[in-house]
Amino acid sequence: MNGFAWAAFAQNLAAAAGAALVVMLVTFLIALRKRLHRIVDVAWGIGFAAVAVVSYALSEGDGDDARRLLVTALTVVWGLRLAVHIGLRGRGHGEDPRYAAMLAKAPGHPDLYALRKVYLLQGALVWLISLPVQAAQYLTGPLSWWAWAGTALWAVGIVFEAVGDRQLARFKSDPENRGRIMDRGLWSWTRHPNYFGDFCVWWGLFLFVCSDPAVAAATLVAPVVMSFLLIKGSGKALLERHMAGRPGYDDYRARTSGFLPWPPGRER
Repeated sequence: MNGFAWAAFAQNLAAAAGAALVVMLVTFLIALRKRLHRIVDVAWGIGFAAVAVVSYALSEGDGDDARRLLVTALTVVWGLRLAVHIGLRGRGHGEDPRYAAMLAKAPGHPDLYALRKVYLLQGALVWLISLPVQAAQYLTGPLSWWAWAGTALWAVGIVFEAVGDRQLARFKSDPENRGRIMDRGLWSWTRHPNYFGDFCVWWGLFLFVCSDPAVAAATLVAPVVMSFLLIKGSGKALLERHMAGRPGYDDYRARTSGFLPWPPGRER
């Protein structure tokens, strides 16, 4: 079992919360100026990157340097790739329909409602889901096979995310595909390659702390919450409710796995 600096980690929790809060508050001020709350989606990945970098800086001298550097790099790469992708995807578009509908029904001041229900909530989720990334910085033992297994799972996830996003963007850019359902490439193996990729990334980062059972037990809530969000919350379930009734979607749903990749062309 590896050593773990519990006292230093406790201090890191407060600093990480501050980093996530700063990212979300700055994003909120930018959104007010632009009158566009959809940019909070860009801040999601940036928030994780900020927490990882702050944790890396604070954990110097407390954790294994190789693990600290590796888990920080993986988190930053994931977070910045996602932020850039979402930023480019939304460039030139107006408000996200989800946020427009929410603000239209908001009691009281819509912007303050958005601050509470979107920005502060996402900041809290960034802090919670990043617990394994924060904790991994304070493990003192050398890198074990757990970390390399986590890196491999992270790599599977980032490939599914990046390739799936790229395939979907190319599909949408072709005018001939307007109104059609994307069912090619990774999208023929799973209806949600990007959400499955996120799932792999965060379970992979959780594996970094599994060399210490106590730390793993203390941070297990993080990948569980992320999995719930991806499958039952604002990810798969919400998107499929939005897609229901579109021409061809029922057939696509019948022959394509809902989450875990599966060979295409078979009835589910």
